Amino acid sequence: KAAVEHKGQPTVILAKTIKGYGLGPHFEGRNATHQMKKMTLDDLKQFRDAMHIPISDAQLEENPYQPPYYNPGTGDETIRYMLDRRRDLGGFIPERRATHVDLALPGDAAYALPKKGSGTQEIATTMAFVRLLKDLLRAKDFGHRIVPIIPDEARTFGMDAFFPTAKIYNPNGQHYTSVDRELLLAYKESPQGQIMHVGINEAGALAAFTGVGTSYSTHGEPLIPVYIFYSMFGFQRTGDAQWAAGDQMARGFIIGATAGRTTLTGEGLQHADGHSHLLASTNPATVSYDPAYGYEIAHIVRSGIERMYGGAHPDPNVMYYMTVYNEPIVQPAEPEDVDVDGIVRGIHRVSVGEGEGARAQLLASGVGVPWAIEAQQLLRQDWGIAADVWSVTSWTELRRDGLAVDEHNFLHPGEPSRTAYITQKLAGAPGPVIAVSDFMHAVQDQIRPWVQHDYWTLGADGFGFSDTRAAARRYFKIDGPSIVVRTLQALATQGAVDAGAVAAAIEKYRLHDVTAGTTGNAGGES
Repeated sequence: KAAVEHKGQPTVILAKTIKGYGLGPHFEGRNATHQMKKMTLDDLKQFRDAMHIPISDAQLEENPYQPPYYNPGTGDETIRYMLDRRRDLGGFIPERRATHVDLALPGDAAYALPKKGSGTQEIATTMAFVRLLKDLLRAKDFGHRIVPIIPDEARTFGMDAFFPTAKIYNPNGQHYTSVDRELLLAYKESPQGQIMHVGINEAGALAAFTGVGTSYSTHGEPLIPVYIFYSMFGFQRTGDAQWAAGDQMARGFIIGATAGRTTLTGEGLQHADGHSHLLASTNPATVSYDPAYGYEIAHIVRSGIERMYGGAHPDPNVMYYMTVYNEPIVQPAEPEDVDVDGIVRGIHRVSVGEGEGARAQLLASGVGVPWAIEAQQLLRQDWGIAADVWSVTSWTELRRDGLAVDEHNFLHPGEPSRTAYITQKLAGAPGPVIAVSDFMHAVQDQIRPWVQHDYWTLGADGFGFSDTRAAARRYFKIDGPSIVVRTLQALATQGAVDAGAVAAAIEKYRLHDVTAGTTGNAGGES
């Protein structure tokens, strides 16, 4: 009463609490409270008396282990007070609704730009994604439903272009003059802003993601959060909040930018992400992708939006985690015979090896696909070996598919056996399979049980380095020449090439010299 009536100053309420308050002398203020599971009959009677609950001794004595429930009813003064307060606050929160406003999904035009490639220009997959996002924000009857969430580094990701048009959300507007006011892409805040720029606050960003991502149910208004951040500062830093978001059936996109253990150089070990896909794989509500090219990103994002809000998928309550990189490369145009199903399900072939010699299969993801293509060229030129290159857009989804197939076969012995998708895709592909990425071996090892070939992996285990990309990749033995040597080793084990070729290749490419690495471009913020 005093707190409510005091005006003109902040009010502080100091409350002394007692663990187990009201539960009697066996519970109140005792360290053992958490270990005590049941109340005695005397405890129940004391609690009833202290709380003025109208239940008789006879009712309690009938079964002390299942005392009757008591509901004061809506006419009770306390219940009326609580209901009135909830009404004043706008209703019960959280509250899940089974239906929501229909969402008009964007058509082909919104996804067209990344499919054209970048011509001769080198751009990173981060920029390819940001360009796609810009077109989605412009999509009629859809773009206003997207909520970009940026905890830090909007300019690093090339997202400052959104400031003048989409603006940064601030319910009170902008009450200061920004230091970049003279720039064309100056900081702009507005009550009508669409971007949530929460400062260096990943916990707050995840809270915003959860609120936006559950809006379809709590408010009946579907919104699509797009949370973009340095990938090392995602599941490692806010994994518990992301688990809670999955628990609340949040939908949206989580973009781990500047990904990879060797790709973001010069910023210290705290930025060298080689394991976020392993952490993401532990969240059942997270669908993870590591695309190599812009056209793959377009199909992945489209499949995610249609899964979440197309109305046809049996499990729309998912969060798409996608890693993108800051290393500029020439983005190829989408092939005419593009395998869209393969991109969405986790693997598609991007280059067929030429030649009549021994054969091998090179699997790579993300920024590792150009390394595999480099290795393909070296294998053909230096060793006469033909290797196919596959882009693995999702090691984790391939593993989940394999596990689902195994479980079906386990529980349905009388039915024809099913085959894992990765097994189907590699069926008939000759030679050993070598897998690589800018992540730990364990990421590539996820699919090992379903690869019916000799399977060899390369990965970036250990802390990263603030050095050149080429040197770091040579150190971890994941660069183009390292893939060549691993392929020769696999073929030599099968007797397909002379065993001496392995040592010769190590010498030829100076594999023990970290300064001899050449795989990768320099520069590139987004």
